[in-house]
Amino acid sequence: MDKTARIKELVNVLNEASRAYYQEDREIMSNFEYDKLYDELVALENETGLVLSGSPTSKVGYEVLSELPKERHPEPMLSLDKTKSVDDLAAWLNGRKGVMSWKLDGLTVVLTYEDGELVKAVTRGNGEIGEVITNNARVFANVPKRISFKNPLTIRGEAIITYTDFEKINQTIEDVESKYKNPRNLCSGTVRQLNNEITAKRNVHFFAFSMLDSGDDEVDKTVNSRFDFLSGLGFSVVEHKDVTPDNIHEVVKFFSDKISTNDFPSDGLVLAFDNIAYGRSLGRTAKFPRDSIAFKWADEEAETTLRHIEWSPSRTGLINPVAIFDTVELEGTSVSRASIHNVSIAKQLKLGIGDTIKVYKANMIIPQISENVTKSGNLIVPDVCPACGNKTELKNENGVETLYCPNPDCPAKSIKLFTHFVSRNAMNIDGMSEATLEKFIDKGFLVELYDIYHLDRYEDEIVNMEGFGRKSYDNMIESINASRNTDLTRVLYGLGILNIGHATAKLICKFFKNDIEKIISASAEEFAQIEKIGEVIAEGIVSYFANDENIRVLRAILKEVTLIEEVNDKEQDLEGKTFVITGSLNSFANRDELKKLIEDRGGKVAGSVSAKTSYLINNDVMSNSSKNKKAKDLGIPIISEEDFLKL
Repeated sequence: MDKTARIKELVNVLNEASRAYYQEDREIMSNFEYDKLYDELVALENETGLVLSGSPTSKVGYEVLSELPKERHPEPMLSLDKTKSVDDLAAWLNGRKGVMSWKLDGLTVVLTYEDGELVKAVTRGNGEIGEVITNNARVFANVPKRISFKNPLTIRGEAIITYTDFEKINQTIEDVESKYKNPRNLCSGTVRQLNNEITAKRNVHFFAFSMLDSGDDEVDKTVNSRFDFLSGLGFSVVEHKDVTPDNIHEVVKFFSDKISTNDFPSDGLVLAFDNIAYGRSLGRTAKFPRDSIAFKWADEEAETTLRHIEWSPSRTGLINPVAIFDTVELEGTSVSRASIHNVSIAKQLKLGIGDTIKVYKANMIIPQISENVTKSGNLIVPDVCPACGNKTELKNENGVETLYCPNPDCPAKSIKLFTHFVSRNAMNIDGMSEATLEKFIDKGFLVELYDIYHLDRYEDEIVNMEGFGRKSYDNMIESINASRNTDLTRVLYGLGILNIGHATAKLICKFFKNDIEKIISASAEEFAQIEKIGEVIAEGIVSYFANDENIRVLRAILKEVTLIEEVNDKEQDLEGKTFVITGSLNSFANRDELKKLIEDRGGKVAGSVSAKTSYLINNDVMSNSSKNKKAKDLGIPIISEEDFLKL
């Protein structure tokens, strides 16, 4: 393959990997493999002078996908050039003093203060345009709502969720399939919530790493003086240390020694010139600023032998490959298994049993395969499901191959589905762990979901089962009976329909006014009208209800429960109207209170102004804000709280 063709191939592969990771929360290649291909692309571009317009080396990121309002940053937020060599860092300093800090792995957020008040928070987005998340930033665990500094102030930092909080949140999710994959994904979704109550519960922390000019020459003199200034105002700032070419190896070791005990996710370090004027005088390239550089860990690798591939079936039918290898020591811990994510990655690595492979911990945390030395390629993708023996299917979606078990009666699916059905956000039945459910299924006590409500038929057998007893049985039956009084949202979520989480199930029930018959018979077009439901998910729901067996099971469940509806006796005088709320409020404690009133009266609240908006609520009717301008352009009435209450 010639160099031009290779450049085109690398651009396509890297862009697809970035799109999957940042926009779809999928991982189609490891960080190690991405970095290797990226470095190859940089070298080829330098050698040939060819840089394609879509190259990841010449653009900052992808467009954000969200219903949140968008806003352009006052200055572009550029990516940083990077290296894995400490000697390169020393040479980059060129005898000058620098400041080294953590490169945190969360979501970059820009805070704006005016007259000491937090007035705006915007995500990094694509570096030029971000999403406005002010309402969420106000409930971050450690962001000051008011500061003593009265001049305009713009601060950049990283919103993160600690490993401790990440684990706590995952522990509340009983269904393994629904657990969050890593703190970064959880934080990204949390910070961009439309409901800031969810954000508040997840304990998001913000760590400042830079700021725009404050107008005070002393503050704006050095990176250190800015950190001190921000700390003095009450902000948490990233941990940082002074460095010179002489002590840089020692400082990097200081940070690397802390990785294994840190309670926060990081993916490297950032080195900046302490003297801000000097750094600014260096200018920037098309993509990178020249006043700072990122350091990525040179991952500790170990060679080992691949002994087995474990194919693990899930509730959705997806069968995940996991590599099992001879135990090695990495970053101070013993490692013997690593997820391969999908069949495509297994094929790219040309894996085979007995191969010599190299493994590492991505960001010193997650075990990954970095290289297959042997490349035998003799791995056999199973043509039968390890749980049920039924023939498997290989699916190819967007160039990614995955293995599925199509058998609806697969016991692995059954166990996972029952576990999901009894989980906290579904029927909320205590005393039924996955292990207990597996025993009940094996003994034939449970075949369909509704059989849970007839376990009393097997009272004697269950009481005498190992690990059970009279008290455990009575507690379980009491919990089962308590679950009979429930709402349609829990039942719908408990069915385990693909891509339907609890929040989406609630939106569906609300849209169809808790009418299960309308939900069953609805078209994909109707489902697609619901917030957060796209065409693919809508078609999946319709497909689920097109299955007569699924309908039979649902109706049998509904015979076992009594559905409780939240009584709303308010007049539905806002039905068909869509509102957008902006600015501060006087008559309501917060926007959620106003939003609830609108929804209780049949209206809808959106996050941004569009042609579908009926009214923009803003007490500052004459404001020149972006929302007001857009409303005026579209001819949408701008009303105050007082005007709204007169409606």
